Amino acid sequence: MVAIKKKKTDQSLKGQTWKLTDLVHYQQDVIVSRELVQRKSGSVTIFAFDRGQRLSEHSAPFDALIQDLEGEAEVTIAGKAHNLHPGEMIILPANKPHGLKALTRFKMVLIMVKS
Repeated sequence: MVAIKKKKTDQSLKGQTWKLTDLVHYQQDVIVSRELVQRKSGSVTIFAFDRGQRLSEHSAPFDALIQDLEGEAEVTIAGKAHNLHPGEMIILPANKPHGLKALTRFKMVLIMVKS
């Protein structure tokens, strides 16, 4: 079972500059997330995965985009594996099964586009 520690949206970030990798910190054997924006039309969430942590395969009814900020991960989409490195992005197509495994400690931004 994956342990995810989720922080609520922090309104104090609005109108400020910050470095994404500083907004969430690694914790041993868990995935930490921090929601930056939450709207009916989509969301922006930053994650920190300890090495070996994973999100099991699932699907969503809308597209999502992953931006690798730090570390490496294997992203699987419809059974095909893609290695993701810092600075790279990948789009998770709507209704396609996808999963993720952190090959190293890994930070990412997840942008969900619901409309």
